[in-house]
Amino acid sequence: MKPIIALSRTTLCLALLLQTDAFLRAADTLTIRPAVELHFSTDSTRGYQLQTSGDLAHWTDVENAILGNTGDVQKLFPASDATANFYRLETFSVRNLNTVLDPIRTQYKVPALACAVVLSNRVVGLGVVGVRKFGVTEPATLNDKWHHGSLTKSMTATLAGLFVDEAKLTWTTKLVDVFPEYAANMHADWKTVSLEQLLSHRSGAPGHLNPSGIWGQLWNHPGTPLEQRLFLLQKVTAIAPNSKPGTTYEYSNAGFALAGAMLEKLAGKPWEDLITNKLFLPLGMALAGFGVPATPRYINQPWGHTFNNNVPSPVAPGIDADNPPGIGPAGTVHCTLLDLARYAALHVAGARGEGKLLQKQTFQKLYTDVANQGYALGWVVTQRDWGGGKVLNHTGSNLQWYTNVWLAPNKNFAVVILTNIGGDAAFSATDAVAGKMIQQFL
Repeated sequence: MKPIIALSRTTLCLALLLQTDAFLRAADTLTIRPAVELHFSTDSTRGYQLQTSGDLAHWTDVENAILGNTGDVQKLFPASDATANFYRLETFSVRNLNTVLDPIRTQYKVPALACAVVLSNRVVGLGVVGVRKFGVTEPATLNDKWHHGSLTKSMTATLAGLFVDEAKLTWTTKLVDVFPEYAANMHADWKTVSLEQLLSHRSGAPGHLNPSGIWGQLWNHPGTPLEQRLFLLQKVTAIAPNSKPGTTYEYSNAGFALAGAMLEKLAGKPWEDLITNKLFLPLGMALAGFGVPATPRYINQPWGHTFNNNVPSPVAPGIDADNPPGIGPAGTVHCTLLDLARYAALHVAGARGEGKLLQKQTFQKLYTDVANQGYALGWVVTQRDWGGGKVLNHTGSNLQWYTNVWLAPNKNFAVVILTNIGGDAAFSATDAVAGKMIQQFL
């Protein structure tokens, strides 16, 4: 990485728009404040990170990195903070990955394929190929939003970590303690279930809701997502867990929905608002949202797809193109490729003991394998030689999209791969891309 340094102690910048005499007459006094102005041009093969320092030895990133050719950039910062009034612009190479992605997209017949590589907290590889909707020429772009399915689980676990750090609950807080009003109708075994058990798939929550009929009822529930989760909570806990809580791993979307309901009850706000304001916005994930990203009848964002006779079949955006909103904490988040890369970088740093947002011990809790089952709190935990030991992984799909994320904290590395189709070919395509990125960047 090659830093280009722009330093200033007392740069005075005055930018006034004087359009009318009335403006001058209304201005009794004019205050000139010290400021720092940074102006630079951008290039398609580079990334740009603004940083600030008070001592020229320790630098802190300012805002999110700027990637690619965005024309001339002008930034104006108040210089009122006397402890942080040096600024510099760090630049780094960003490799275009399209020539690697396109043959893989063609081989596995996926409509679009996207990838971001993060190394030492910088996006060093970036690419998007293919189309938003099969049969239409509208290309997928770097600014597009993608549905990430069960990647949402690690986000909900991260949100729970924020609540733990704020002492609003603990990992051992029981579901019944947050919802005492439902205790009378709970099956006795549910009264021992904790937040940690819900987030590690060891609560006994069912992996499938169809046999009980709850899934169909949830689809037809007319209420808000929060109301749907309370409905789900009452229905699921009224019958016995599938196993004695704390004894068995069973992957469960319902379990994560119940964990989200616990956070909602404690905060008095919907999970969607909580995760937006406490996680997405602090990370600069301003375009994150919920459900399928495209508008019905428009190709303003990628569409999801399924395979029909080995040919991608577009799924029209709408309420039927995703899971019920009530299951949100388990799998309804969408965001851009770069937003998800920022999220991956957060967790690489967190696993290295360098993360922000959560306390160190809270980050480590998220990545600690529970009962040697290979799953922590929202993350699969395994070992890989290429990752220098412990690595974290999770995939996400609502059967019409596919996201695959690998984190290698010992290598300060993450790779995020996305496609707008579900199924085995989607996994194979994203896995092939992950392999290529590991070979080329590690």
